[in-house]
Amino acid sequence: MDIARIRQEDRQLHAFASLQEDAAVQRAQSAAQGPLAGRLVAVKDIFDTADLPTAYGSAIYARHRPASEAAMVGIIRRAGGVIVGKSVTTEFAYLQPAATLNPAAHGCTPGGSSAGSAAAVAAGMVPLAIGSQTGGSTVRPASYCGIAGFKPGFDLLPTSGMKAFSWSLDTVGLFARTVGEVAEFAQAVSGGRIAAPLPASLRRWSVGVPRAYPWGEISQSGQQAMGRAISALRAAGANVVSCDLPAWVGEAFTAHDAIQGWEASRALRREMEEHAAMLSPLLREYLAGAMKVSDAQYADAQATAGVARARGDAWFDGIDVLLTPSAPDEPPEGFGSTGASTFNRAWTLLGTPCLSVPGATGIHGRPMGLQVIAPRGLDSLCLAAGAFLEGALSAFER
Repeated sequence: MDIARIRQEDRQLHAFASLQEDAAVQRAQSAAQGPLAGRLVAVKDIFDTADLPTAYGSAIYARHRPASEAAMVGIIRRAGGVIVGKSVTTEFAYLQPAATLNPAAHGCTPGGSSAGSAAAVAAGMVPLAIGSQTGGSTVRPASYCGIAGFKPGFDLLPTSGMKAFSWSLDTVGLFARTVGEVAEFAQAVSGGRIAAPLPASLRRWSVGVPRAYPWGEISQSGQQAMGRAISALRAAGANVVSCDLPAWVGEAFTAHDAIQGWEASRALRREMEEHAAMLSPLLREYLAGAMKVSDAQYADAQATAGVARARGDAWFDGIDVLLTPSAPDEPPEGFGSTGASTFNRAWTLLGTPCLSVPGATGIHGRPMGLQVIAPRGLDSLCLAAGAFLEGALSAFER
């Protein structure tokens, strides 16, 4: 889609906070070289850009123009990607809903906090976008918008120049319409550290499916999507086994709150102390509560996270990947909430690669993503398993 049409369609969708000038996009496309070869990319408006405003979803920074750009922005440009604009983020990548609509489920939230990135890809405005995930801000919007969303492990993609919310949890996320496209994107921006899967794999996959979750029950839509995925995987030759999540997964889920709260209250200290009236009540109240997390509670939570990560590395013995819903349910109706990150937080804290695979729906026919989780350090395996699942779902539907 060209920039003029993107500008026109965004009057309704509100996926972009700002757009590049038409001539600048055309010049960049004509000069682009590299694996992304002039493809348009949307960048979540928490990444600094010197040639576009960077407001972090807040009126506090409405006129902010950074002097430098985020490392991810430089990586995309060096790989031949053309940044078409800054996609809408919720306020400081927290929970205050943005104005973005969901092109895949009209009248429903697109999720958050990477709402604009997911919506822009789902609407066909851009083939690729970047976002972030501290709780579930990549996997959940991808699920709600019916596209692929990939959260790699820690340290594979740089967060330098990205507005911090919780620096030990914040992770760069990637969006594309299909698993294959998001895998190619990951390979291009990781310097080949993440490898895109081959078109076909002879591997006999072993997929674990939890019997229960420490954070709650699966909705009817989640059950329907999981049932279809399990049937499709078995029809494609995979070995699907039931498993029990160990206690440390629940402990990791709980530790996430303390870590995020302690870090967020410090990352946004200036905004809270000097501009509290310009924050949404939702974020202001969250930060006020987060300030009560003690240093001792933070240290305990980080210790819990460290133990859980070490145990997680060995726990996957016998299965290749884990399969869960990407979100508790289909995208909720209305725009008063961005949904819940309950099915994502523990895995974000653990640093495991996670991928929302499109291709399933819930009981109301809205998108329902399927989350593939691989052991730490096996990001390429996660993408290969996701590609296998995507193909299995497509073949099963035929």
